[in-house]
Parts: sequence; structure tokens; C-alpha cells
Amino acid sequence: MSTAGIIVIVVIAIVAFIILGFSIKVVRQSTAMVIERLGKFHRVLDTGIHMIVPFFDRRAGDVINLKEQVQDFKPQPVITKDNVTMQIDTVVYFQITDPKAYTYGVDRPLSAIENLTATTLRNIVGELELDGTLTSRDTINSKMRLVLDEATNPWGIKVNRVELKNILPPKDIQQAMEKQMRAERERRESILRAEGEKRSNILVAEGEKEAEILRAEAKRIAQIKEAEGMADAIKLIVDAHPDEAYLTLKGYEALAQVADGESTKLIVPTDIANVTGLLASLKEAITIPEPNKAKTTATNDKKIEK
Repeated sequence: MSTAGIIVIVVIAIVAFIILGFSIKVVRQSTAMVIERLGKFHRVLDTGIHMIVPFFDRRAGDVINLKEQVQDFKPQPVITKDNVTMQIDTVVYFQITDPKAYTYGVDRPLSAIENLTATTLRNIVGELELDGTLTSRDTINSKMRLVLDEATNPWGIKVNRVELKNILPPKDIQQAMEKQMRAERERRESILRAEGEKRSNILVAEGEKEAEILRAEAKRIAQIKEAEGMADAIKLIVDAHPDEAYLTLKGYEALAQVADGESTKLIVPTDIANVTGLLASLKEAITIPEPNKAKTTATNDKKIEK
């Protein structure tokens, strides 16, 4: 074979290899590729190896990522129902479900989602006041997700979640809110302190009450024991059959105890040895006011002399 023939074969092999390289398309996992034939949509290549017709078929746009994507959009100025302007930035979680619709449905899909998110956010927050906006994150997220999912469905995009990342009110509003929060914390602290003092006073009062009850009970038991002791002592004395001298001595002791008291009148039996009479007329006491105490003392002395 001549040299020219060898060169022709080599050139043909190289061209065939190049054509084969253009004909084979390898699609990676979680990606897709849209193929056009002569400028018209032909098919979508899924994961794997595919053959296309060189020079007739070509890829439309970039390789499409089918994984869930996260797009963080910059803060947007939003006006609430009570005319407070704040900055809110959002995070959108979406996934491409239809590569054909994504390729041909809208130009610059990410920019379209960003603008749609901003307008939807303004519409929803415009119906809420400042306090409602700060406390209704979940409600705003749900409403935005429904609106965005419905609007992006023709584009082959599925919006899974929408989150409000930051809500930034004006500085004067932030300062007013901080003062309000500080006042609320101080109010709660005062309430807790008052409740603690109230509980402490209740516990102290209950403790004093229980102590008084215990002291009264102890006193009652002591009196009972003392009475029982006296009864036992009297019984023992009676059982011992005391003589007249012993009874006389006890009569004198009882009379001495009565005289030491604050009594103003004493009745002394004529027969001091008669214990029965002594015990029957042991003491008669009548308490009188202080100014008359001197007179009653003199009378008492005279009666004793008799």
C-alpha cells in the first residue's frame, strides 16, 4: 500500500473517531440533557450512555442539575400594613422536575424565581402589621411556598420550601422593641419576686400555726399528765390512811400557798385540824382594781387576826 493510501486511512480513522466522540453522550447521575435536532426539541437524555447524530443533534443549554437546590436571595425592602419598612431576605429550596419545561419555559429561571419571590413577599407582608410579621414566619413561609410552587410549575420547577432568613426592622423600631422587651422582663421579674415573697410569708405563717398547735398539744398533754400524777398521788395517800398530824401539816401548807397569792379574802376554818372543812373552804378570791388594793389589804389583815 502506498504512502498516500496509508495517510487517507489514517485521516478517515481520525475523522471517524472524532465523529464517534461527538456521537456518544454520557449523562451523569442526578443530571439531564436536552437534545435538539436541527434546532427543534428532540429528546431528554437521562443518566447513562446515549448515541446522537453528529452535526444534526446538539445539546440545548447546559447540563441540567436535578438535585434539590438552595438559592439565597438578597434582602428586599418590604412595607407592612402599618407603614413600617423593613428588610427581609429569603431562602428558596427548589428542584427541577421537567428538564424540557425548564429549558423552554422561561428565560433565566433563577432571576425569574427571585423576582417572583420578592413580589410575593411584598404582597403577603403588606397585609400584616409589624408584630404579625415578626410572629408569623411559618404562615408567611407556607403562603409563599404555595404561590411560588404554583407559579413555577409551568417552568418545570418544584418549590419545596421557602424560609424567611432575616427580618430587619428600622433601627428606631429595634430600639423601641428592645425597650419593650426589657420592660416586660422587669415586669416578670417583679411578679416572680412578689410571688416568692408571698409564698415565703405563707410558709412562715403556716410554720407558726403548726408550732402553736404543737405547743398547745404539748401543754394539753402536760396538763393531763400532771393531773394524772396528782390523782395517783392522792390515791396513794388515801390508800396509805394518813394520820391526823399529816393532814394538819398539809392544811398549813395549803393555807400558806393561798396566803402567798393575790387573794383579797380568806376564810379560815375554826378547826384547822379538820381537813374536810379546810378543803371545803380553801379559798375565795375576788380580784378588785388597783386603787382599792390598799383598803382590801387592811381588811384582809383584820380578818386574819380574828
